[in-house]
Amino acid sequence: MILDSDDERALAANLFNRVWDLLERADRTQTDDDTMLHMAHASRHHWGQAGEPVNLVRGEWQCSRVYAVLGRAEPANHHARRCLHLCEENGIGGFDLAYAYEALARAASLSNDPAAAGFLQQARSCLTDIPDDDDRELVEADLRSLEGRV
Repeated sequence: MILDSDDERALAANLFNRVWDLLERADRTQTDDDTMLHMAHASRHHWGQAGEPVNLVRGEWQCSRVYAVLGRAEPANHHARRCLHLCEENGIGGFDLAYAYEALARAASLSNDPAAAGFLQQARSCLTDIPDDDDRELVEADLRSLEGRV
């Protein structure tokens, strides 16, 4: 079946949001974890069919976060690096660049990589480029959650 661009975007957004629902659940099962991982990749795939570069960045970030939550450092790092690469390639800064570095810090912290502290600092340096207070506070909260791990 071939989907049109509107359907691709709607499916990508729906899957992205469902991943968030599962990420926020404290009582996830192994089946939920598997579903969450597959939906993150499916969302990223559909953004790749009909999204803008920023959607690809956020899709890679979400894949990295899911792998980090599941304790899988290598794929978390892979997707975090893809996220950063897409930011750099497309001139995307501020909120999304901060989250690219947050993802790198989170992935590095899983394997006790000392580079995590540098990535955390790079994420913090992006905060001044985030004009929206709510967006900045969201990034700051995620960075605080890493402080004891880096």
